Formats: sequence, structure tokens, C-alpha cells
Amino acid sequence: MSSAPPQTAFDAQPDAVVAEEPQACDLDAPVTADPVAPARHTHKFGGSSLADADRYRIAVGLLDDGSRERVAVVSAMQGVTDALVVLVAAAGDGQDWAPAWAALRKRHLDAAQSLDPHLRHGTVETIEAEFARLREALDSLPARADETFAAALPGLGEVFSSHLMHAALGGDAAGWTRLDAREVLVVHPGEMGVGVDWARSRENLAAWRKRHAGRDVIVTGFVARDAQGRDTTLGRNGSDYSAAIFANLFDADALTIWTDVDGVLSADPRLVPDAVCLPSMSYAEACELAYFGAKVLHPQTLAPVQQRGIPLRIRNTRNPRAPGTLISLRPQADGMPVKGLSLVHDLAVLELVGNGMVGVPGTAERLFGALRGAGVSVTMISQGSSEHSICVVVRAEQAARGRDAIVAAFADAMADGQTQHVTITADICVLAAVGDGMVGLPGVAAQLFDGLAKARVNLRAIAQGAGERNISVAIAARDATRALRAAHSAFWLSPQCISVGLIGPGKVGRALLAQLAAAQPRLQRDARPQYQLDLRLRALADSRRMHLAPRAMAFDQAGEQFAAEAETLDLERFAAHVRAEHIPHALIVDCSGSDAVAAYYPEWIAAGIHVVTPSKHAGAGPLARYQAIREASRNGGQFRYEATVGAGLPVIQTLRSLLDTGDELTEVEGILSGTLAWLFNRYDGKTAFSQLVREAHALGYTEPDPRDDLSGTDVARKLVILAREAGRPLSLEQIQVESLVPESLREVSKDEFFERLHELDAPLQQRFDAARAAGLSLRYLARLDRDGHASVGVVSPPPGHASLHGALTDNLIQFRTRRYADNPLVVQGPGAGPDVTAAGVFGDLLTIAQTLGARA
Repeated sequence: MSSAPPQTAFDAQPDAVVAEEPQACDLDAPVTADPVAPARHTHKFGGSSLADADRYRIAVGLLDDGSRERVAVVSAMQGVTDALVVLVAAAGDGQDWAPAWAALRKRHLDAAQSLDPHLRHGTVETIEAEFARLREALDSLPARADETFAAALPGLGEVFSSHLMHAALGGDAAGWTRLDAREVLVVHPGEMGVGVDWARSRENLAAWRKRHAGRDVIVTGFVARDAQGRDTTLGRNGSDYSAAIFANLFDADALTIWTDVDGVLSADPRLVPDAVCLPSMSYAEACELAYFGAKVLHPQTLAPVQQRGIPLRIRNTRNPRAPGTLISLRPQADGMPVKGLSLVHDLAVLELVGNGMVGVPGTAERLFGALRGAGVSVTMISQGSSEHSICVVVRAEQAARGRDAIVAAFADAMADGQTQHVTITADICVLAAVGDGMVGLPGVAAQLFDGLAKARVNLRAIAQGAGERNISVAIAARDATRALRAAHSAFWLSPQCISVGLIGPGKVGRALLAQLAAAQPRLQRDARPQYQLDLRLRALADSRRMHLAPRAMAFDQAGEQFAAEAETLDLERFAAHVRAEHIPHALIVDCSGSDAVAAYYPEWIAAGIHVVTPSKHAGAGPLARYQAIREASRNGGQFRYEATVGAGLPVIQTLRSLLDTGDELTEVEGILSGTLAWLFNRYDGKTAFSQLVREAHALGYTEPDPRDDLSGTDVARKLVILAREAGRPLSLEQIQVESLVPESLREVSKDEFFERLHELDAPLQQRFDAARAAGLSLRYLARLDRDGHASVGVVSPPPGHASLHGALTDNLIQFRTRRYADNPLVVQGPGAGPDVTAAGVFGDLLTIAQTLGARA
């Protein structure tokens, strides 16, 4: 299998015209250089860098200090080439072009007057003369049948620009000489684009230099002359190519292309927000990326500099402090197997299928001959080793013509049944991964395909050249952006890079954000790559509002952003935003305590979003929903809920470890409420129980309405969670729950409840006195016995029971199992409070991250 560059991605393609000086990107071309050539630096300024007079002045400041010879190749002012194309078309059609010509003239005259205010360099007069000649040319177009003449006129933008740059640099007096490339550069058309007549061009440059004494030179980009002396251009975006040609002709030792981006990016930043600027790359890598649509590079640019080993750097005039991207023979080693990803759009797959093709020589030659005869360009080729079919990727608008040509070429074979049919698959895009580091490195293709598989992208065809520095895949156009982002994350982001959404920025949520803010620098710098964690908080929501951040929020500033930019809550949009296609993994932390939010868990988890929560609504809610969550997590995201029982204590983790290692749970018993633990640890029969409740409420140990704790429902939910974790399908309705709130106080207002709180005292005093008479104490315990009977309520544990020796607010859970039959395994410690609960959530998050690293 192999791939060919998409010859339609650019207006012109390389053309080899002189054997010893190849024009195409020859990945194995020998590199030569003149060791005694004077130090020269060629700079090229694109149209966005020359948008107005101020930009010209900035460009001047970016040139070398004059310690070495300088060549400045200029594009037209931004938008001028397009304007000239429109002018020429209007003039040729006999339309009124004068107003557009006048506007273009005024723009250049304004810039000339700004750059040459004292008329020292004659710039205004020169621009006036150039536009007068343009007017004469436009006037003559309707009467001329010379297409070559008309095609050359859009190149005048570079001529105008060179005069402006000459003024900005101080003109001849400052040692700068203006070179009109049409006086030197000779080109001719070839099958793959415009080729350079190097011998004549060198002779012309040598003669030009004898006539001009200036050391530093301004050169018009884009324009040239053909062998007959007629003006022509190098094709759209040809100014970069001009710069490389003149760097070669001037024997420069460096070429800098100044543009409006920081360098060559790993992917299109409009599609991949996390695209990174590549510090360096080889000529070969740059050639591949240029062929596959990297817009920052013209595909012909590299051959002239590669042939002489001239390093090329892409830099940003609007961010000159950025080092840019260096393209050279031997780039810096960075350990990255892939240097860039690119998409080629508007393609189709042509497939020829036939049993009779197996083992028949010349089938491929016949197919490609037919396509060439029909003028169809092939972007990618793929053939299975069975030889049963050949598929090629072509431009969409050429697909029907290509199919007809193949059908005609194989008409006899089809009549004989040796080939069956030719099919077109439309709406195809090609994704190319490029990098020298792929050569000889096992697993790169697997890494790419794994990333695409996780993004649910189907591959229609695969091609990898024998050079191994390019893997191309044909995919459905509708999957293009998702595929690009998935592939980018597979190579550029840590396997543990996680997009995070937090629901419920209350006490626990805020505590979690504070813990994440403190820990994130350490997690990102972990010396063990498999434990490095890159958490990106991209969404925050409460019960009514949400904020979806296009880029990650700082954990310690998320609350301020939420307050300033929140919009109406939409949980479906929230989840879709968290499930960012350009980040490998997604996770939602739900600290809301909302049953409505928990209802979304099965859907989120099935979509591959991991869910972490301290809320008991999912684990103890309807059994059908719990089972749906479990089923979704088999092939989707993970569901972690350690903080639902014992807050930060490793209760569920301990139980899970026992069961996973083959142990069998027989009984669970313990204190599962920090509030009730504190009340019964303090209750000694001397202080009224109601007084202790008031004190606990004042200390913040209870919920705002203490009945939420005293009812026992919360404890029962925790017992349901433990039972289900052990494989027992228990529901809340099956638990015998003893509420400490009398029936008469359950439906009254909170204020009335506090007024009548003393009604709790007599019943509990009676039970306390009875227990003390027997030498016992009272505790509020949850129990699940070996027969599956579950209960929650006040009991009198036997002497020596672990619950009698806990600290004031400790949770305490003891597991009896087949291994721990006589001496139960006890987990004990603080089981309430925002910080410890947040720590439990954080622990779940880390557990998920570590499993992701293991998978990667």
C-alpha cells in the first residue's frame, strides 16, 4: 500500500527541470552548500505581515542588524492579489473596474505617503506610474486574446509592495537595492507545475549584480518570466517559493518566512484547540505535511532550500518573540514519532473489484493509465494483498470521470466476469500522520488506530509508504474533525489528559477545587510518566446554571468565571462539552446530591464519560438505574463512588479488594453517620439528647434540618450501597429503618421541630437507662447479616464491640468474611466533612487516571 500527495491541494506542484537540482521534494536528495559563500540571510514577508504602512515598519525591525547580507522577498499587501484577480476578470468581461482600481491605487498611495512622507525615495511617483501602467493594461484586455498577459497581471501586487518596502527600509541611501524578479527568474510550465531554469536564472542574477552595487536586496515575490520573455507568476502562494528560489540563487545560509502564525502547528488550530507549535522538523517531514495540506507551507518551497541545505524558519511577525519552527536536514531530537497531522477534504474513493485480477500482472498499470488519460489525480492508493480489489482516493469532482475511464479500460474484463464493478464512495477525507520518528518504530500505527477506534471512526482505506514517515487513512468526511482531534490526542497529549466537568460547587465541590489546585502542579510533574495527570476543568454547573469554558479554567479561579459567565443549565450540552473530541478522556464529578443529575449517569457512562460522585442517589437509588449504570460501565466510562460511604475512608475499596481476591462477605456492621456517632458517643443520660442535637447543629455536624440525619435514611442508603457492592440486589425499601424522629414531628416545619425537640428525650432516656442497667451503651448501627436481613437503628453492642471505642465523629465499618470470620476487618476514621469527602472524590479521580495510564 502507498500514498500519493493530493496534487489538488495547492495551485502548483513541483516540477523537476534540471536533473542535478531537483524541484520536487526529494526526501533522499543529496545536500550541497558553498562553504565559502558569504553569510546571507533571506527573509520573506507574507501579505498579512505587510497589511499597511505600520506593518511594513514592523517588518523592517525584524530584519538582521546588517552584520550580514540581507535579502527581503515581499508578497503583495494583504488582499491585493485577490483584488487584482477580480479586476482582471472584470476588465476581461467588459465590466466597470475603475472604482475598484481607484480604491486599490488609493490604498497604495496612502501607504507610500506614510512611508515616504518627504518624497525622498520617489515612492509616490513610482506607485502612480505603476498604477497608470496597470490601467493601460486593463483597458487593453477586452481587445487582447493573450491569456498569458492577463494571467501575469495579479503579480503586480508584489511589484507595488517592493516599492513600499524599499521606502520603509530607507531606499538606496540605506544600501538597499530593489530587484524585480522578472529581470532574473526564468521559469517554464511542467506537468507538475512551474519549474525553474536554474542556469539562465543564475546567469541573469550574476549580470544584475554587476549592474547594482547595493549589498542588501529587496525582491518581488511571485513574479517571473518565461523562456519567451513574457511576464508570468509562480502560482497562488508562490511568494514562499520565490523566497526559497532566491535563497538558493543568492547562496543564503538561512531563510526566514515571516507570517501570521507562530510556526508549523501539529494540526489546524481551528479544529484542534490543543495544537502545538513544532520547534523543529526535517525537510522530509515538512514536504509530507506540505503535500497533505499544511497551509503554512507552499509545497514547492522546500526543494530549493533542501537542495542546498539552507535551514528555513517559520516565524510570526505579530509574535516575534516566539522562536518559530526550524526546518532543516537534522532537526532537534524530541522523541515525537509524529510531527504533524493534516486533513485533505473533498475526496472520493474509487474501487475496482474483481476475482480475475488476482495474480494478473499489469492490472494496476491499466487502472492508473486510464485515470491519467482522463486527467484524474490520485491522492492515495490502497490494495489488499489478496489483489481482489484496488481502491484509489481522488478529488470528488473527478470521481465520476475516473469511474467512467476505469469502466472503459476494463470493459473486456467485465464482459468476461474477471472484474465485477467500479464503485464510488463520496464524502471522503484523508487524514495523514507525518513524522520521521515513525521510521522503524513499532506501535505508531497501533497508537493512531487505537485513538481513532476510541473516537468511533471507521477507516475506509489505509496507506503507508515504504519510507514509513507517513500513514494516511481515508475516512468519512463527517468524521474528519473528530478523527483529527482523536489522532492528535493520541500523540500529543498524555494518556491521562482528562476533560473535567464539576456539578455542584458547594462545600464539597469548593474543597475539591482547592485540593486540585494545590495538587495539579505535582501531578503534572510526576517522575513516573504513567502517573502524570493533566486535568482540564472545562465545565462547572450548579442546580440552575452552568459555564462551558472553551479552554481549561484554573481550579482556583473557576468560581469567579462561573459567577461572571454562567448560562442556563442544560445537562446534555454540559456533557457534550465535557466529552471534548480533542482530549483523550472525559469525567464528570457530581457533588450536587441531585437525583435528576444521577438519572443521566447511564447515558454519560455509555458515551465513555467517567463519573465520580459522593452522592448516594445512584448507588442507593432505584435498582434498575443502578443496574443500568453497571451495564453501561462494562464497555463505557467508569463509575466511582468511594465517598458515598465513609467520605474519605477506603470502605468500598476495601470491600472490593476482599471480593476481587476471592473472599466472601458474610456480615457488615458499623457506624455510618458521623453525626449519629457524635451524638451517641456524647450521650451519657445526664445531658438531654435534644440538647446534644442543638449543640451538634450549632457546630455544623448535622444537616440544616437535623431530621435528615436522625431519620436514619442516609445510613440506610449507605448500607444499600455496600450490599449492592457485594452483589446483593438490596433496595432501600427492604431495610428495616428506625427513625429517631417521632411520627408527630416528621411533617412539621423545621422551626416547629426545634421547638418540640425535647419530645425526643423521654424515649431515648428510657432505652439508655435499660442499657446501662445491663452494663451496656447505645449506638446507632447499620447491619447486614449473612441471611441478607438489613437493619438500621439504635442497639446495645456487646462489651468490646469496636463501635464503643471510636472517636467522637468517626465512622466505623467492620466486615466479616470467610477469611475474617472471628476477628472482623475494621475500617475506621473521620466519615464526614467537606475536606475528607472531597479527598475521597479526589482519590476516585486518581484511581480512574491510573487505570487510563495502564490502558494506554
